[in-house]
Amino acid sequence: MYVYILRRLALIPLTLLGIIAINFAIVQIAPGGPVEQLLAQLRDTAVAATARIGGGESMETRGGSAAAGGNDSAYRGAQGLDPAFIAELNHQFGFDQPAYVRFGRMIGDYLTFDLGKSYFRDRAVLDLILDKLPVSISLGVWSTLLIYVISIPLGIAKAVRDGSRFDVLSSAAVIVGYAIPAFLFAILLIILFAGGRYLDWFPLRGLVSDYWIDLSWPARIADYFWHLTLPVTAMVIGGFASLTMLTKNAFLDEINKQYVVTARAKGLSEQRVLYGHVFRNAMLLVIAGFPATLVSMLFTGSLLIEVIFSLDGLGLLGFEAVVKRDYPVMFGTLYIFSLIGLLLNLMSDLTYHLVDPRIDFAARV
Repeated sequence: MYVYILRRLALIPLTLLGIIAINFAIVQIAPGGPVEQLLAQLRDTAVAATARIGGGESMETRGGSAAAGGNDSAYRGAQGLDPAFIAELNHQFGFDQPAYVRFGRMIGDYLTFDLGKSYFRDRAVLDLILDKLPVSISLGVWSTLLIYVISIPLGIAKAVRDGSRFDVLSSAAVIVGYAIPAFLFAILLIILFAGGRYLDWFPLRGLVSDYWIDLSWPARIADYFWHLTLPVTAMVIGGFASLTMLTKNAFLDEINKQYVVTARAKGLSEQRVLYGHVFRNAMLLVIAGFPATLVSMLFTGSLLIEVIFSLDGLGLLGFEAVVKRDYPVMFGTLYIFSLIGLLLNLMSDLTYHLVDPRIDFAARV
C-alpha cells in the first residue's frame, strides 16, 4: 500500500502540469485579457470625465477624435492612446514575452508555491488564498460532514423500510431537496430567520462578528457557528438528496444478494447482517463520491451561498478573477483547487482500503 501511495504522490505533479497547461492554452485564445480590462476602465473613466466637462459635445464627435489619434495596437479600446503606454502595459503584465516563456516561468514559480501577485488587488495571490481559505473550508467541511451524517443513516433507514410510509414521505422530502437549488433555500432562510420578514435570529454577513476578537473562546466558538448556521443549512438541504438515494440504492442492491440470504439462514441477527456484512460493501459507492462532494462544496457549490451571505471565500475569489481576467489569481486558485482535489482522491482510495481491507490498490498494475 505504501508503494501505491508513493506512486500516486509522484503522479500529482504531472497531473497538475497537465491541468495548468490545458487551461493556460485556453486562456491564450480566449478574447479579452487584463490589458483590455484596464483599457476599458481607462476609456470609461475618460468618457465620464469628458461628459462632466463638456456635456454638450456629441458622442460621435468624441469617438471621431479618439479614432483620429489611433495606433496600431491589437487591443480594442486602445485608440487614441500612446503606443508606448500600451507597450508599457504589456511589459508590466509580462505579455511582451512569448507564451511558452511565461508558462515556463509560472510553472517554475509554482514549484516553490510562489503564485505571483494579483493584477488588480496589489497583493500576493497566496496571501489572498490564505485569507479566503477559512471561509471555504468552513462551508465545505461542515456542509459535507452534515450531509454524510444525515444522508447515510437516512439512506439505510429507507433501504430497510423500502416501500413503507416512512420511505414514501422521506422520498418526498428528498425530491424537494433535489429539485430546489441551494441558493433558493438560502433566500428562504434569510426571509424566515435573518430579518428578511419574520424572525431576526441569525446574522446575514460575515463568518464572525466584528467584536469576535474581544470574546472569550467559548463565545468565539458559539459566534462562529451562529454565523455558519444559515449558509451551512442551505448547502446541506440542497446537497443531501443525491447521497441519500445513492446510499439507499447501494444497500438495496447488497441486501438482495445471495450472501445476505445465507447470513440470515445461519441465524445471524438483522443488525449483524446489516452492519457486519452489508454495510462494508454498500459503503464503497458512498465513499467513492466523498472527494467530489467535498470539492464541490468547497469551491463550486458555495459560490452563490458566499454571495448571498456576504462570505468572501475562494469560490467568489475565483469567479471575480475570471470576470476581471486576473490571470495570477485564476491560475493560483486553479492550482490550489486541483492539488486539494488530487489529495482528496488519494484519501478516498485509502478510505476504500480501510472500509474493506480486501481492496488492495498496491496490487494494481
